[in-house]
Amino acid sequence: MLTNELVNQRLPLLAQWRDYYTLTKPRVVQLLVFTAVVGMFLATPGMVPWDVLLFGSLGIGLAAASGAAVNHVVDQRVDAQMTRTRGRPLPTGRISDRDAFIFALLLGVVGLGLLTVAINLLTAVLTFLSLIGYAVVYTIFLKRATPQNIVIGGAAGAAPPLLGWTAVTNEVSFDALLLFLIIFTWTPPHFWALAIARKDDYAKAGVPMLPVTHGIEITKAFVLCYTVLLVNVTLLPYFTGMSGLLYLFGAVTLGAGFLYYAIRLKLSPRTDVAMKTFGYSIIYLMALFSFLLLDHYVPTIWSA
Repeated sequence: MLTNELVNQRLPLLAQWRDYYTLTKPRVVQLLVFTAVVGMFLATPGMVPWDVLLFGSLGIGLAAASGAAVNHVVDQRVDAQMTRTRGRPLPTGRISDRDAFIFALLLGVVGLGLLTVAINLLTAVLTFLSLIGYAVVYTIFLKRATPQNIVIGGAAGAAPPLLGWTAVTNEVSFDALLLFLIIFTWTPPHFWALAIARKDDYAKAGVPMLPVTHGIEITKAFVLCYTVLLVNVTLLPYFTGMSGLLYLFGAVTLGAGFLYYAIRLKLSPRTDVAMKTFGYSIIYLMALFSFLLLDHYVPTIWSA
């Protein structure tokens, strides 16, 4: 009986911590940290120092989680009107505005503090700018101001591989900027595919996403154009000598897959194609950065 009472007391606490975990948008943060870690490994011919790998990943991840939590606070009224997001912790009242903001502030302070003390000031400053770019510039201003919000605001989400690079080298290089450019170009077709699927939600919430302001057909054309641009951008690491044939094979193969989905989205009237395109875009980015990582080390293994 006593054991059951203890379990019942712990369940609400466990549920609340799950809500706090939800505030961090864990799947998004995991993808961002993954690209940051790849950036770290690409920045050195050998192994990334364990302290840089640990504290750099943790600091970048906490800062990204902080931005996600701020996004929840700012967007809670919008979230309450959208089917996809109305069950989040703030619209349902499971977490208060104050507690969510304190949580976000704590994550940001700890993350930036780690980067400043354990990594280097350059990475901390760039991470701070990325956090402000997403939590303030994009979430508060751009998202409600222009249908090009995700294009301009995509710079914040494209920063992690650059941050990973600077965590190791303490400098911004051309190769690091190429990694930034890849994600910057990937973001619009990735997010617009989701926006097409959730057009009615965005319209109801009054958010001027491209499908709402210019229509679905125009948005489909933009997705295709940006996908073509993305495929070309992803070839740059090979042509600049940053990566080799293994990466080129991966970039071309994955790019062909993305083009297939973008063309299918443009031509098909089926409503489920947008979400399939969105889903593939996530797999695409993870696989592309995996090929970058493999290509970086496989030649070394072959020559050993």
